[in-house]
Amino acid sequence: MIARLLGLDYGDSRIGLAISDQLGSFAHPYRTLPSGHRVVEEIRAIVAREQISGIVIGLPRNMDGTLGSSAAKAKTFGEQLALALPAIKILFWDERLTTQEAQRALHAAGKTTRQSRKMIDQVAAQILLQNYLDSLQWARLSNA
Repeated sequence: MIARLLGLDYGDSRIGLAISDQLGSFAHPYRTLPSGHRVVEEIRAIVAREQISGIVIGLPRNMDGTLGSSAAKAKTFGEQLALALPAIKILFWDERLTTQEAQRALHAAGKTTRQSRKMIDQVAAQILLQNYLDSLQWARLSNA
């Protein structure tokens, strides 16, 4: 059994959260938090309640792979979490195009733009966390 992971899609106004199952196979949308001064405390409470062992933060890269201002903000937020949660492993994962993929998935599920707005960040977090989990599975299969 693999401990649960928390995926974060960090944004200036909202942070989407996704959580893995205990086997580390599937990511599920969890919730959306408003960005602000209390968000680190809220995440700390979620980590304790859900028995999270690691946090995967989306790192928004430009299409050419370079890091822009959004990536710097995500890294700063990750550093704040690392200070608040020293026992929890924090890592960054490329989140290019996850929001667009989330929009397509919600549209395909029949969600209106208004309905999607409430869920888009947590679905983007789900996609980035699932991409990370899939990479772990691929690495396990490649080394078998």
